[in-house]
Amino acid sequence: MAHEAGEPTAWVRRFAPLIRSGGRVLDLACGSGRHALLLADLGHPVVALDRDVAALARIGEAVVQRHRDGAPSGGHIDTTQADVESGPWPFGEDEFDAVVVTNYLHRPLMPHIAASLRPEGVLIYETFGLGNERHGRPANPAFLLAKDELLECFRPGLTVIAFEQGLVQAPAIAVVQRLCAVKAADFASTPLPKGT
Repeated sequence: MAHEAGEPTAWVRRFAPLIRSGGRVLDLACGSGRHALLLADLGHPVVALDRDVAALARIGEAVVQRHRDGAPSGGHIDTTQADVESGPWPFGEDEFDAVVVTNYLHRPLMPHIAASLRPEGVLIYETFGLGNERHGRPANPAFLLAKDELLECFRPGLTVIAFEQGLVQAPAIAVVQRLCAVKAADFASTPLPKGT
């Protein structure tokens, strides 16, 4: 689950179909843009945010290369450079139909993430948990979730569709937590993706 890995995660692929057709998506701490590219290919306008200017430039290069290769145009990707850990949250409430976060944790942003979802908006979150320090990076507890932390953080304001935590073997051995949640008053109205 390296931040710069080229393939979108199975977790994001699994729950991306829950995002409203053509809905605006934030890929937070997007790195090289593997999820931004996937979501744009699915027809979503995407805001790819990262503090790393070089990573954002690689996304632009990937988009140009895909057009040259004749890939379907899909949705548009707007790259946004910002350091959301030391600066203000650059988005308003009810701004996105989905927020995708992988391999990134900055706890003070969690309320902003939830607030930025529109009604029926989807949160797809996957990052590392305590115990990962035995297998590699990150090893700093500040970047590792405690047991059930992701679930407890977002459950008060969102309807949890799926939650997992534990040891994974691929693409590398790691301890992870994964959450998919929807800003919905009634879970009975939220369709699950096919195959679940």
